[in-house]
Amino acid sequence: MNFPALFAIGPLGTTEVLVLLFIVLLLFGAKKLPELARGLGKAKNEFQKASDEAKNEFNAADEEPTKPLAKTPESSGTPGNN
Repeated sequence: MNFPALFAIGPLGTTEVLVLLFIVLLLFGAKKLPELARGLGKAKNEFQKASDEAKNEFNAADEEPTKPLAKTPESSGTPGNN
């Protein structure tokens, strides 16, 4: 199924970013923009912190030595059982 070119969204250029910022300014007003930016910054920091914690957990789990398995009587290696 071919989608129309309207739905083909690629990387945004400078003009598109400026238009989007202008629309956001019109929608929210100049007084709300600092609050929005502050909230986005806090959300980004929380996401980064959670991501770092997850990486640290995975690295710590990867570095833990594994316990050797207990030997079973069949694999004890006693001579004459072959």
